[in-house]
Order: sequence, then C-alpha cells, then structure tokens
Amino acid sequence: MSANQHITRSDRPLPSTPSNASEVAADKRFGIVDCNNFYASCERMFAPHLIGKPVVVLSNNDGCIIARSNEAKALGIGMGMAYFKSKQLLKKHDVAVFSSNYALYGDLSNRVMTVLATFAPRIEVYSIDEAFLDFQGFDRWDLDRYGREICDTTQQWTGIPVSIGFGATKTLAKLANRLSKKTPGMDGVFDFSSCENPDALLSTVAVGDIWGVGRRWADRLQKEGVNTAFDLQQCDPAMIKQRFNVVLARTVQELRGVSCIELEEVQADRQQVLCSRSFGVRVTDFKDMRHSVTHFMTRAAEKLRKQNLLANVLSVHVSTSPFDDNNEYYSNSCTSRLVAPTNDSRELIRLAQRLLKSIYVAGHSYQRAGVMLSDLVSQRNLQQDLFNQDDGVERSDALMTVLDTINSQMGNGTLSFAGEGFGGGWRMKQLLRSPRYTTRVSDLKTVS
Repeated sequence: MSANQHITRSDRPLPSTPSNASEVAADKRFGIVDCNNFYASCERMFAPHLIGKPVVVLSNNDGCIIARSNEAKALGIGMGMAYFKSKQLLKKHDVAVFSSNYALYGDLSNRVMTVLATFAPRIEVYSIDEAFLDFQGFDRWDLDRYGREICDTTQQWTGIPVSIGFGATKTLAKLANRLSKKTPGMDGVFDFSSCENPDALLSTVAVGDIWGVGRRWADRLQKEGVNTAFDLQQCDPAMIKQRFNVVLARTVQELRGVSCIELEEVQADRQQVLCSRSFGVRVTDFKDMRHSVTHFMTRAAEKLRKQNLLANVLSVHVSTSPFDDNNEYYSNSCTSRLVAPTNDSRELIRLAQRLLKSIYVAGHSYQRAGVMLSDLVSQRNLQQDLFNQDDGVERSDALMTVLDTINSQMGNGTLSFAGEGFGGGWRMKQLLRSPRYTTRVSDLKTVS
C-alpha cells in the first residue's frame, strides 16, 4: 500500500471482536475520575470568594499559564500564554493569578486519591489529578447514580470537584469522562456502556482527542481519512499495527470494547530522576551555580529514596538562554558512573559538585541547570558485597531516614545541606504563590 492511500476499514469484525463499542465484555468495567481544573480548584478551596470568578495558575518562575478555571477559558485565555504578554488581559477581567503551589496540590491530590480508593476494590493513580478505578463485578449497579455519589462525596470531603466516566475499557472510560464534562446535562458523570447510539457519539470525537493518540499520529490518520474516534474504531487492527504500531492497534481494539490495557496498581520503577529548573534571575557566579546544583541534587536524592531506588549514573547540565541575542549561547553536560549505586545525598552532592566544576565556564549568564540520575536499581534487589564488612551502608540509610523524616514532618528545607546556600536569586520565582495551608504549620488558616 502506498503512503498516500487511505487506511482501509475492515468489512467485518475480526473473530471474537465486537463490531461496535456497544457490544462490550460484561466482565470488564473501568472508571476514571478526573479533578476539574485541578490547580485552580485547589486555589479556590481556601479562597471561596473566587468560586465563579476566573482563576489562572502560572508555571515555574511565573512564566506562562498552565491551568485555567472555566471562567478564564471563557475569556479566551489560552493554555501556555506567556504571563508578561497576558497581564493586561488578566487585569482587565480581574482574573485571580497564582504561582504554582506544588506542596498544596500534591497534598490535596493525596487526599482525593484516598477518598477514591474507598469506592472501588482497585485503583490506579494515573496522574496528580486522575485515577482509574476497577468496577469489575459492578454489572448490576446503577453506575450513573454511583458515579454521582463518588463525585459528591469527593467534593464534600476534599473540596475538589471531580467528574467520572465509565467504560468497558480504559480508552472508552477516558472518552466517557471527556464527554461528561463537555456535554450539557451530564453533570460530570457518564457511563459509555449505557449509551443508546455509541457509534454516533464516537463520531463526535476528533481522532486527536482519543487517549494515547498524539498530535503526530492524529495528523497521519487525518491525512489518510481517519478523522474521528468512530473512523478509527472501524479500521482493521492488523492494518493499523502494520502502518503504525501495536499501541495504536490496541487503541482500535479498546474502542471496540476489547480491554487491552490493564489496571496498573503498582507503579513501575523509574528509569531516571531529573531535577532541572530555570533560574529566577540569571546566574553569573560559580558559588550561586554550585548552590543551585546542590539543591537540585538534594531534591533528586529525596525522590530516589521515596521509591527505594539507587542510582548508578549521575549527570549535571548547565545552559544559557538560547533566545539571548546579546550573549553567546553555551550549553554543556558531564556524566559519571558511581563506584557503587547509592541514594545518599552526601555522596551524590560531592560528585555533582565535581562534575559542575568541569563544565562551568566563567563569563556566561546562565539560565538553567539540573541533574539527572539514571541506571536506577531497586534497593530491595541490590546485590551486596559478600566480603565488605563495612557498616557504612546501614549508617547512611539511618542518617537519610532521619533527614527525610524531619523534613517530612516539619516541612521541606527544615534540614538542608550547607552547600545549598541560603536564599539566592537563582531560586524559582513564586511571587504570587498562595500559602501552603495543609503542609506548613505557619501557613495554617486561623480563626479570630
């Protein structure tokens, strides 16, 4: 088949494959709960006067808009708009603007997931604001009513509004969730399996809006005549596998009601841990750069320990701004393998500082730096040295446990390494950040 030919639809379904999305396997039922405009909803939780008013949340260093309430979307405020370019529009419409408050968002996300876990036997936390639920065996339940109970309880107990979609597959559940928010009258709850005309409904969904179909695939599909979810559902999975790959072929099967993507209760170990930031102001001094890299290394090591992982390889990178026409662009990185895998902040900091010295060039105005830990191994499966009688590993683990426990209970940064410095203009700009109401004692709401 030539590249410019249209993808052929299968004249009949494959053996044991349902011909359309209404013929689904009775033993599979998924739901996905999505927090509505999550970051904006978190900000409104402790500022109820903002309910019904436009709210936006900014990215790191207050660079661009990454979250919008429905009211802000209605004003034409786009995702990714640069903050400095949209200030006039935001001021004109009295839009509430917040810097990212990740401590608050993470804590409220944990609370939402804890509530959701009480409604289903199995749960997969898919992202900070989404979770798949397993409703296998709920065939006789009124899922529309149960979905409304889930939404009402979650909002009542956490203050965060959510929507839910049900389907025989994870892909159909994602579509149902999307339709529940965009279709009038559904009020954030929709069971795809109860739809009287699923094919007509799939015809209203653009192929690029299907879960797992990225922009590149969507462009290729549209060029070959596949414009909607219904069009993709009617394609021959074998042909899709040949022309694209097995992942998209599974999506075709999922649209037909054949579950190919299982619930993942246990998160797979990370392949790498990256901690990289743009600076609040340009860095021109090596001491400030060393402080920033030490801070990034400390955070990356904390992430390792939370997942019981050890790193074998460490990389450090620095760069100036590629858009600065007045100065020469410079970017460099350096990588080194550790003698033994570790998650001890002290060892990683020492190596990171040594690597930084090898790539730092004075005279540049640096915009960004970061560290990356790779070749990760599970701490549980680490092969110990039979002949090494040193108890340094036990002492290291004990010290890091104390460090993490104190910072967890008293707030990040309560205990820090001197190499991180104190203050510093390189730290991320968060000029409009709300208080960390739920994770810092000094930020607790008070009643007079």
